Amino acid sequence: MSFFDWVVKIFSEYWRSFLRGTGNTLLMAIIGTVAGFLIGLIIAIIRTVPMKDSDSGAKKAALKVVNAIFSVYVEVVRGTPMMVQALIIYYSLFVPLNVAPMVSAIIIISVNTGAYMAEIVRGGIISVDKGQFEGAHAIGMSHFKTMFYVILPQAIRNIMPSIGNEFVVNIKDSSVLSVISITELMFAANQAGGAYAQFVPSYVMCAVIYFILTFTVTRILRLLEKKMDGDDSYVVCGSQTDFKSQINARGEGK
Repeated sequence: MSFFDWVVKIFSEYWRSFLRGTGNTLLMAIIGTVAGFLIGLIIAIIRTVPMKDSDSGAKKAALKVVNAIFSVYVEVVRGTPMMVQALIIYYSLFVPLNVAPMVSAIIIISVNTGAYMAEIVRGGIISVDKGQFEGAHAIGMSHFKTMFYVILPQAIRNIMPSIGNEFVVNIKDSSVLSVISITELMFAANQAGGAYAQFVPSYVMCAVIYFILTFTVTRILRLLEKKMDGDDSYVVCGSQTDFKSQINARGEGK
């Protein structure tokens, strides 16, 4: 049979398996990215807590210890492949505890994503102008209130492309979790290809599905970014803006 005939034959017999694998891949990527973002958000907020001269020695020591722990976590996770992390964590921790493979996979992706998100969110926080911090502190806002009400809304918009990129990476990197017997897309492709010893047609179908997933997710995230940017006709009327001329210009445009 020709290559195209094998593609049709394998897909017609194993489309349910591919569909199940695609669903599991999306499930792991979505939950893992959201959980990883929350982990990274907490770490970034804590790591940006300023140390003041008025703080007690115990508070300074506690912050240093916590920051050191988070630094080790970020460096170790970012410095090792997810496949190695999955094998070590699954067989040394989750197998003895009898944790389901899917739950294990989601935890592994979340922990891995959290390390990257911690640096992404921290970079977004640092990118916000220092005057925003100073203004919030000047009116008596605490560090955490400043973060949630002033800094994070701006930082999250700035890091939206990086968050979207991490989501796309998780969709693709979930393929390595087939090593712990997760029925995701790559596992389905291996199963279908092995049935007839025709791996290339199976892998081509797998690649096409991955591309469709990542392309669709990328387009959706672009639309979300534009939505967050607001209307293009929005005009900021500050102290240097001729407010009356802006109103007249809008009236003439109508």
